[in-house]
Amino acid sequence: MGCVHIVCAQNMATLTGKITHKFTGIAIVNAKIELLNTQYSGYSDSQGYFKINDIAVAQAELLISSPNFQNELLERITLLPGKAMEYNFQLMPLSERIGEVTIASKSVDNNPQTPVSAYTFSREEISMNPGAQGDIFRAIGMLPGVTSSGGVYSAISVRGQGVRDNVYMVDDIPVTEIGHLEGNSFFNDPNGGRFSLFAPRVIEKAQFQGGGFGPEFGRRSASALGLTIKEGNSKNGIIDGQFDLLGLTMNYDGPTRWKKTTVFLSARYQNFYALVNLIGLKDIGLPRYSDVVLKTVTQINPKNKLTGIFIYSPERYTRNIENVLADRYLNNVYLPDFNRKKIISGLNLKTQLNKTLQWRNIAYYTGYLSDVSVGKATPFVDSLGSRVGDFISFRNNIQEQTYREHKLGFRSILNKRWSQETQWVLGFECDRMLITNERKQNVLDTQFIYYTGQNFNPNQKYLILDPQNVNATFSKSAGNVSAFTMFSFSPLRGVALNVGGRYDYTGYTQEHLFAPRLSGSVHLTKGHSLNFGAGYYYQDPVYSDIADQGENRLLKNELTKQVVVGYKLLLKNTWKIILEGWYKDFSNLIIKPNLGYPFQLNSGLGYGKGIDFNVSKKLTKRFGGQFGYSFIESKRRDAPTMYQYDFIFTQPHQFNFLINAKIDEHWVVSLKYRYASGRPKDDFIIHENIFANNQFYRYSKEIIALNTQRLPDFSSLDFRINYSFRWRDANFTGFMDIVNVQNKVIPNFENFNSFTGKPYYEGLAIFPSGGLKFEF
Repeated sequence: MGCVHIVCAQNMATLTGKITHKFTGIAIVNAKIELLNTQYSGYSDSQGYFKINDIAVAQAELLISSPNFQNELLERITLLPGKAMEYNFQLMPLSERIGEVTIASKSVDNNPQTPVSAYTFSREEISMNPGAQGDIFRAIGMLPGVTSSGGVYSAISVRGQGVRDNVYMVDDIPVTEIGHLEGNSFFNDPNGGRFSLFAPRVIEKAQFQGGGFGPEFGRRSASALGLTIKEGNSKNGIIDGQFDLLGLTMNYDGPTRWKKTTVFLSARYQNFYALVNLIGLKDIGLPRYSDVVLKTVTQINPKNKLTGIFIYSPERYTRNIENVLADRYLNNVYLPDFNRKKIISGLNLKTQLNKTLQWRNIAYYTGYLSDVSVGKATPFVDSLGSRVGDFISFRNNIQEQTYREHKLGFRSILNKRWSQETQWVLGFECDRMLITNERKQNVLDTQFIYYTGQNFNPNQKYLILDPQNVNATFSKSAGNVSAFTMFSFSPLRGVALNVGGRYDYTGYTQEHLFAPRLSGSVHLTKGHSLNFGAGYYYQDPVYSDIADQGENRLLKNELTKQVVVGYKLLLKNTWKIILEGWYKDFSNLIIKPNLGYPFQLNSGLGYGKGIDFNVSKKLTKRFGGQFGYSFIESKRRDAPTMYQYDFIFTQPHQFNFLINAKIDEHWVVSLKYRYASGRPKDDFIIHENIFANNQFYRYSKEIIALNTQRLPDFSSLDFRINYSFRWRDANFTGFMDIVNVQNKVIPNFENFNSFTGKPYYEGLAIFPSGGLKFEF
């Protein structure tokens, strides 16, 4: 009978970890660790460590509590038999002067240093978001004020700005290229990538600020997203992953042969061959990509922690003549061959100099390597746009581009804290950037879409793209230097202020810039607060835009002046209600005056304004979810004397609804509904038989007004179901995740068919994914 007990104990799970002060790193003694709705609990020791043995449950809610600190709640953790599962927590202290709510969770942030538009996502929340398919950016697309181009793209636009206007930090490393498959256009696609570089369950925590963020984040103006990659388990090795319709993902985290070093390793390969044949989308071509993510953590000594990051993300997208033939409408006759690689690597040393002073030093390298060629098919069609004959002529390599970005950078940040209300942050950043660009058009080409007045010959209803106006050679390095500071204090009881500023010198624009920032909160009663943020936000040009202009033309930084005012209510341990209004003034915006050509100017200006409302609840006990509404108005002018139009990402009304229901210990069902006004589209005139040749019949589209019309409204119902079970010493989850259950095309862009003279929508219909997750 004793042996039976020994065997049973060996098959039980163990929960272990460490509880520390969020700002000082000091151990918290006697913090309580509870697995809610079970009999399992424990306390941290004199060094902050805790350990709970012989746990029989496979999944549970985990609550960490300690007097004078905000609680931490993980709505779902997984426990493996015979394994020690490690969770480390940094608790935020309560403030007597600010009067913070006494209970908070990981998504109910109440940090006076980030008073507005702050949301946090855990690893499980990202994984469970229906329609997101484990992608952090698709999960964030659920938040108020955030759109993701009709569900086709993972890239996000926030509060009336573009997808390239967001700050992204990966373990304190600033990155700009963060997505796969950035569209099919030869020139920069305004929609961004379709999938992020991070496979499901790679991101441990995501912290999102939709506006009014502090001076630590710069050179982008719309939002700030900080991503923390999962750390390895120091107790034992754990393997997890998933099979799905697109491919395979495998993760390993655990200790190494070096006692104080852990490792997390993730590898993913995705190939769309099976999916596009399953849902009848062979005409889109063949995308495939992979990602390798490596993170090591070394606790050098009690005061020094060294983190290493390496990410390698190659991708390939090809479309051939067979894919063109699969499109019976001949909507897309381009033959692209994209081969791209993205690299992120760095070392992050965190040093606790004393109880009140922390120092972070980050050295990093990021790279982006792109080789692109684009060809075109030229079928013979009649006046109705129907293909004549079985033969389609085509030419590869009409345009080619070799593009490279190499950046070496360093960041150093000091954080001095006197109390919860009073701290000082001082930071310095520098980097050296090398951009090379070789773009070549091999023959004259024809474009069938143009602006009124763009063509100098009024009788020519199309554009001739001359290589001399497209070809570019650029090779130039430049240095960037930044410094920032922020002082946080409480001048009156119940009031928190953050005052600071940021200096930037950007080498490619040769500008010296200073951006003041101010934010704060006013505590009303328990759980109620008023919050605000304001500041200048400068944004340097997208690197590929810089390369497109040539070495003798400088683009300047764009400027956004923004103000955010809001109300926040925190209820119990799982509810948050936010109402915010915001206004933005845009100047020096970069615009492209001519379609088909890379030439750009800093002549744009405009404004944005809106209101966001959001109610959210953590998934505890039986249900969780959120509801949000946003009103957004964003107007632009290409020059002060030109007419005003809606910005491309302006969708005035947005509704989001999400519910997660825990049926029992095995089943979790999630439903998400999203609605938004249709994106703007241009007004135009169609010209027929523009070559006056019935054997080579073509139409063209003349744009007479920008964004004065709208696409059909966006509406998508997404569904996810998980069934979790344990078999032997492993946990398994079978899942089905479906984007757009209604299977109706969600238009995100209107394109033009020069064979039929008709516009057509680019967008997504049903997009299913399903598979099996495993962990052992």
